[in-house]
Amino acid sequence: MGYTIFFLVLVFIVLPGLRVVQQYEKGVVFLLGKITGIKEPGLTWIIPYLSWMRKVDLRTITMPIPPQKIITKDNVSVDVSAVAYYQVQDPIKSIVAIENVMSAINQIAQTTVRNIVGRFQLDEILSERDIINGEIRKVLDTHTEAWGVVVSVVEIKDIELPENMQRAMAKQAEAEREKRAKIIAAEGELMASQKLGEAADVIAAHPIALQLRNLQTMAEISIEKNSTIIFPAQLMSSFDDMKRFMAKEQQ
Repeated sequence: MGYTIFFLVLVFIVLPGLRVVQQYEKGVVFLLGKITGIKEPGLTWIIPYLSWMRKVDLRTITMPIPPQKIITKDNVSVDVSAVAYYQVQDPIKSIVAIENVMSAINQIAQTTVRNIVGRFQLDEILSERDIINGEIRKVLDTHTEAWGVVVSVVEIKDIELPENMQRAMAKQAEAEREKRAKIIAAEGELMASQKLGEAADVIAAHPIALQLRNLQTMAEISIEKNSTIIFPAQLMSSFDDMKRFMAKEQQ
């Protein structure tokens, strides 16, 4: 008789009340509809038939935010997609304060992305993502704090621009590169003209330097085995001067 009672208690009372809570979970216990406590990870037991346990995942959850059609401050239509990371900090609030916390965060995240990104111009959206991500996260935290959830990170994942805007930006980038190339070429011409001016001053002070430069140029031309050599007029006059000097010396 004793074994029969023990077996019945084991089958109908002990075994139905056994629960296993994973290491990354917390178990919220309800007794007759009222929360009576939180069960830690491991094997635990609740009163069968009168109580039930809701497990809450405490890991960081990745939630993709689908692309949102947004009109920027400068009236450009863009599609912005993002990703949010959140974690449940208070298991009781995440169950009692809201019906479906993941769905709620998803909806409020979509709305927040549209509202925040719409305040910026296109150039700011492309260059100041960190500032936009921080503002989105702050707004989400104000809503999710009451649900026992903390949004740790929000990142804008992709920005899709219309084709006409892509072409316009490509033209702008090409024009910017051409402008930089022309500026660099002009600066090179300026530096070259300054150096030529300095060289001209030296040659003016020492006329023989020009003749030495001509001889050096002729030597460089001869290396290429050219059949035609052009003698500058200054070099021919130098030969005349040398002839006159030799004639005077012979007299």
